[in-house]
Amino acid sequence: QDDELKYTLRRLVEGLGATREAARPGFSLALAQVLQAFEEIPICSVLEQIKEKHNLEKVKKKLVRNAAFGNFFGVMALFQSGRLVKDQKALLESIQLLQQLAHHQAHLRDLPRKTLIDIMSEVPETVFEEVLFGILQSDLTSAFVSPDNLHLLLVGIQKFPNVLKPKNLKKLFGLPTVVNEENIPRLVELLQSAAKSEKKDKKLPSVVFDLLQVSLREGVFELFWKEGVENGLLKEKSGPVSYMCYRLLGSALPLLSLDQLQMVFKGKVMQHYGEHVVSTQLPDRFKFAPEMETYIDEFLSSCDDPERQLAVMIGFSALTNQGYPVLSSSSRVVRHLQPVALQKYIDWLKDMFLRPDLDCCLDFSSNRQKHNQDNVNIVQHKIARLRKWIIHRLANIIESPVKKEESLVMNISRFCFFHAFFEAKKKNSQICETNVLPSEPLDEQAHSVAESYFFGLLQTLNSLTVLGDTAEAAALREKHIHGVTADGKLWIFLLVEYADKLLSSEHVKAVKPFTKGQRDAWERTLQSVKNLQKKENKSDSAKVIAFQQLLLLMAIHLFKNPSETMDVLSDLLSCTEKAFSKEPKKKKTDNTEPGWVEVMVEILLSLLAQPSLLIRRISKSVFVRICPNLTKRGLQLILDVLDPYQEQNEESAVVVMEESDKKIKSAQHTDKEEGEDSSDEGDTEEENDSGDEEKDEEVDEDFRSQLMNVLQAGNALGRDESDEELDDEAMMALDKNISALFAEQQKRIQAKKDEKDRMRKEKILRRDFKIKVLDLIEVFLTKQSENPLVFDIIEPLLRVIEQCMSSDSDKQEVDFLQKTANIFKNSLCRMKQYCKRADALQEDLHAFVERLVKKACKHTDSSVALYYFSASLYLLKVLRGNMPDKSSAPPAPLPEKQSTAIPQAGQILSTGCLDVERVTAIYHQALTQFLTKRNSALTSSMFHDLFKRFPV
Repeated sequence: QDDELKYTLRRLVEGLGATREAARPGFSLALAQVLQAFEEIPICSVLEQIKEKHNLEKVKKKLVRNAAFGNFFGVMALFQSGRLVKDQKALLESIQLLQQLAHHQAHLRDLPRKTLIDIMSEVPETVFEEVLFGILQSDLTSAFVSPDNLHLLLVGIQKFPNVLKPKNLKKLFGLPTVVNEENIPRLVELLQSAAKSEKKDKKLPSVVFDLLQVSLREGVFELFWKEGVENGLLKEKSGPVSYMCYRLLGSALPLLSLDQLQMVFKGKVMQHYGEHVVSTQLPDRFKFAPEMETYIDEFLSSCDDPERQLAVMIGFSALTNQGYPVLSSSSRVVRHLQPVALQKYIDWLKDMFLRPDLDCCLDFSSNRQKHNQDNVNIVQHKIARLRKWIIHRLANIIESPVKKEESLVMNISRFCFFHAFFEAKKKNSQICETNVLPSEPLDEQAHSVAESYFFGLLQTLNSLTVLGDTAEAAALREKHIHGVTADGKLWIFLLVEYADKLLSSEHVKAVKPFTKGQRDAWERTLQSVKNLQKKENKSDSAKVIAFQQLLLLMAIHLFKNPSETMDVLSDLLSCTEKAFSKEPKKKKTDNTEPGWVEVMVEILLSLLAQPSLLIRRISKSVFVRICPNLTKRGLQLILDVLDPYQEQNEESAVVVMEESDKKIKSAQHTDKEEGEDSSDEGDTEEENDSGDEEKDEEVDEDFRSQLMNVLQAGNALGRDESDEELDDEAMMALDKNISALFAEQQKRIQAKKDEKDRMRKEKILRRDFKIKVLDLIEVFLTKQSENPLVFDIIEPLLRVIEQCMSSDSDKQEVDFLQKTANIFKNSLCRMKQYCKRADALQEDLHAFVERLVKKACKHTDSSVALYYFSASLYLLKVLRGNMPDKSSAPPAPLPEKQSTAIPQAGQILSTGCLDVERVTAIYHQALTQFLTKRNSALTSSMFHDLFKRFPV
């Protein structure tokens, strides 16, 4: 066993200097494990073996690199075994060996110094004082020669303060402290060198962080920061040094006191960082902002002092570029703020919004901004930018996962709503938003910005989980109820109540005052909501909540678009009255006028065309609630929108076309962003259009005849060469007539081009609207999969798929087709739930199956035929899963052969309402066509699916 151990040690020591670089760390680790397992092996003898085998003085010149690494990995193995620190003799010799290896920088670079620092940080103070201090004295004395030596000194000062105390430091290099005015220039040079040597690692050099800690220990942080960092490092305009300063700023946050934080946040490093963030908005530029946000996030999560948390948040929020803070207004770091700090931060934001104090901000301008700016209204420009950021920051706090109370959410919501739609005339204790009047009045743009962010906030409130620690709140969270307070009230209802209070107050005025008709509609809406709230506990609660939510949303939108909202609100109010009327229903009513469900569907379709995401989401959620009440006429209204054959004449497209130009631009912008292919297609299409126009111009006989007439009238045609030329006056008249003719022709060409452009935009909007309407179909199929109305959806979806596959495949058309196909496959054909009340419809369903299979056979496109065939299989599943009515005739029995060969098939695979003979004949005919016709659109996979799912 001793021989084996000696052989193992010899092989491992030899391997430390292996030619293959990847093998060296493996041999080193193995040697460390062996030394750790066999403590009887003397460390000193192993070290002697290493030095003898990899002797740097005797080795050949070409093998010096391998020998250097052999020695280095040998010391690493001794250190990793954990036994080196316990053996003082081996420790001393290892340190001496590392000092020798430090001269081989060409091969080992700074590895020996780093290992020396690691070893020193592990040894006890007594061992350092007795063994290492003497041998390291030369390295410590030359601390200001290289970053590695400085790092060694800094680690020693922090690890062994009783040994490297000021008196001993003065003996080493003549000064009792490391950071002082005399040493600052040399320290700056060393830090710059460290930054450039580690620029590829993109991390803060350890020596820099240790120097920061020593400056704090020596009580000279302000000197180090102002003279060493701001007036020293930052003067060199190099990327690595600048990024090192930013990383030093982020790393210093947990170590600094409140006063030191405030000093740093007003300094040049912060301003320099802000300029970097603004200048790197262009793509393909290194952006440090995400890394800085990580530093802030880590500090806030680990800090338990609210005052320091607040100082950091205010410090970064007050770093502004012409009034606009550099910190992202949607930054998620606020989630770590303690309740006290969060409330104070919100108060600070609101105070800065009302009384902007630009003097407390560290404001800067880029060179381009300085060149382009006018001194006129520059202050108002900064205030407007600051207010825009603040209102978004406030709205985003509600969205962030920070722990918050309902009172805080309501407080922010009221603030945003008030400054979006109202102005304070004088202070009033009843309305806290009037307690502080703005030092600079809000202009129309500020109100508009606040309005925009308020509706984003409203969307957040609509999807907000229930807040609070009460049992009621926990119960609502378990039910996955959103958009309500702990007592079950809708957030939007609380805001409408607040709005009503403001409308009734004499101390405030609306930015856009209501007319008498709008105020009457507002009052009617509130009264209707109150009436609905009384009926919430009754049987029709889903319908009640649906109407209530939609009424409240439209009421809020009166402040944004009063003229457009009035029509919808009027229809909605009359629909509500009909839906909850106590009068008995007349039999003729169904045929003469639409029921409340049909009216509601029309309203929801009109709202889906709105650009507001919130309106569309609430419309969808309302539709979910009224799905059980949906009638055949109501469903047909939705299906008519999707009907490709009614597209040219459908009046519902008017709803889409009435949207603003912004919608069109956003659709085009989205297309551009989503890929180059779509834009390329658009360009090709435009080129084709222009090519068509050129062809039209070539064959435009009307224009040609008009031109001939002008030329003949001016005697420019039909003249012989011998005839005299036209005089100047006649020539001028002819030129004028020709010019007028070409101008008129150009107008006609432009009119055609404009008409094509208008039609293209309308097509984009119409298709976008249909994609949104598909959401309603998907909701109905998911929530009402057992409703017999599902059968009415099959053919309209198939027509859409068929039409899309045969039309031009621009990107939007492809998206529409994919969504329709996914809904058809996943929400219809593959749904496990289906109608269980189809026994009365079995004749119609059998005819439907036959119609679908015949259409699949007639098709030339197998991809379309597949959808028709899949729909027929879905109907087979429904027919088989429905049991026949007792009064009706029993289904056809199984053939004898099947019943004898497979005795249990009749029990296991019940045929339900399925007429086996009739269905068999249908599919037999289809199979015959597939096997006999070469160009059949049917495929083997279709029949494989049929036989697999319905073996009966």
